[in-house]
Amino acid sequence: MGVLSSLTAPVQLRGLNATELASLAAEIREFLVTNVCRGGGHLGSNLGAVEITIALHRVFDSPHTPILFDTGHQSYVHKLLTGRAADFATLRQAGGLSGYPSRAESAHDFIENSHASTLSHAAGLSHAFELAGERRPVVAVVGDGSLTGGLAYEALNNLGTANRRVVVVLNDNGRSYAPSVGGLPHHLDRVADRAGYAALLARLGGGAAAAAPDPAGVLTSLGLDYIGPVDGHDLAALEAAFADAAGRDGTTVVHCRTRKGLGFLPAETDEADRLHAVGKVEPSTGRPATPPAATWTDAFSAALTDLADRRPDLVALSAAMVGPTGLGPVQTRHPLRCVDTGIAEQHAVASAAGLAMGGAHPVVAVYATFAGRAFDQILLDVGLHRLPVTFVLDRAGITGPDGPSHHGMWDLALLGNVPGIRVAAPRDAQSLVEELAEAVSHRTGPTALRFPKAAVGEPVPAVERWCGLDLLRADADARVLVVAVGVMAATALQAAELLAADGVPCTVVDPRWVLPVNPALAAVAAGHRLVVTVEDGVRAGGVGSRLAQLLADRGVDVPVRNLGLPTEYVPHAERAALLTRFGLDATGLAATIAQAAAPPDSGAALPAVPNLPAPFTGSSLAKPSSVVPGRLQL
Repeated sequence: MGVLSSLTAPVQLRGLNATELASLAAEIREFLVTNVCRGGGHLGSNLGAVEITIALHRVFDSPHTPILFDTGHQSYVHKLLTGRAADFATLRQAGGLSGYPSRAESAHDFIENSHASTLSHAAGLSHAFELAGERRPVVAVVGDGSLTGGLAYEALNNLGTANRRVVVVLNDNGRSYAPSVGGLPHHLDRVADRAGYAALLARLGGGAAAAAPDPAGVLTSLGLDYIGPVDGHDLAALEAAFADAAGRDGTTVVHCRTRKGLGFLPAETDEADRLHAVGKVEPSTGRPATPPAATWTDAFSAALTDLADRRPDLVALSAAMVGPTGLGPVQTRHPLRCVDTGIAEQHAVASAAGLAMGGAHPVVAVYATFAGRAFDQILLDVGLHRLPVTFVLDRAGITGPDGPSHHGMWDLALLGNVPGIRVAAPRDAQSLVEELAEAVSHRTGPTALRFPKAAVGEPVPAVERWCGLDLLRADADARVLVVAVGVMAATALQAAELLAADGVPCTVVDPRWVLPVNPALAAVAAGHRLVVTVEDGVRAGGVGSRLAQLLADRGVDVPVRNLGLPTEYVPHAERAALLTRFGLDATGLAATIAQAAAPPDSGAALPAVPNLPAPFTGSSLAKPSSVVPGRLQL
């Protein structure tokens, strides 16, 4: 690996000459293409940040001077320069190198973020240094459209008058995931084109460039110093700018213009996302090594596009993730009814509230983990007003290699606290189509759908439907009721097959609309001796705990065993491996249910249930008078 192989600490960079530095940059790009294409990860964003990262480590003394990356997916070069090149063979694998900064990996990683914005972290860290009697700087590398988010402006507003020694490195490549949106990107383009800006002013009668107002005024008017724009691939220019910023007292923005995907032709020519994030791809073409299977996102995209064609009131929104959340076809066919807000989840949800107030039906498509960033808006701007807004939570549950900051495992626990919201968890593509149509037809409050980052799988047909519940399996003499949430239905059915072979017959039900808990489940549970809930969200506050509360409130004295994820930060690994780790595969479910059905201390199976009517009885459905048929049907 030449120069790269000889580096064990960033301080060694200061001994390299210009030729060696140029070789190092080329080696890093070759290394990234080879390793990321082999196992997957964030490629385009790191290829564009090579020179910036080298220059930062030559000017600043990390970790004494903290270097914070926003968002964390552009930290691969930082990892290479801080002694982790040998670990890239395990990138994003279980027990291996994280795809984001990780405090457990290195003293050079201060925060473990994958979200915007680091600017607030930098402000607080700098303040802490000042309180300790130090005036050392803090560096915040902000890029990939992060300045489109409100939190960044809150930090800049405070830094403008706080006199903190913060160096804001604006990695401006004109893109978040895809091209950045809004007024700020256009402003930065004008700043970068100083000659064009001056010519425009001259045509408008504004005089020569010397008399023109500062084109960076949106930053300097806040009290921030500004340096730039700087060619983000010119090492000498970058070092000079960073050294200048390091010597200033207050907060300085160093505006660096870079090209996302630089050095890898497939990324440079990909106008969609410049190969922002890839799975296993061919290094020569950037195309997937194997044809991708149809995903949940694909199924949602087709269903929403069909609805948008038929529903002129439907408006789709996403926060810088139009493509990844499946809104691309809607944007193409109905450009006025597809909104990209940039990395601004709070604005996306609040503006959806306004759309709903005006008679539209907004569909906010967002990763489940990012929905937490707009919880206040979901709770009070949408929920409080009982507005018909549909939230589509992609990447719900375990997402896999992206790790703890991306697992969408908190959504059910959060949304369950929003009065009036109804949450569906489709089990297959057909149920997704049905439940999405029901959601956008609902007019008296918010709705949500959740599904994982995974192949959509085979259809899971229902035996029958009663009071909004789908019966998936009804073994004779079943004493165990398994309530499966969404995609866990197929796994629950596999577990029930194993249990039946071991003499533990089960009933398996899919609630379809999982929150609030359908009261019909109380009647179903009363016909069993044990209820087991299975969900790929946190157990605390999830569907299972709410069902247990419902049974207690209704006086149904049946024990409930909630199976799900623990309330802890789950590491990165493949989705299937993590589900197995937490006992949420078929074998694990069967073992847990068998143990609960026949406690070790007694060795006895669950007793028979005399004279208790079951709602599901063969091909006909009894409807106990205590349950209102169809109460939760939308």
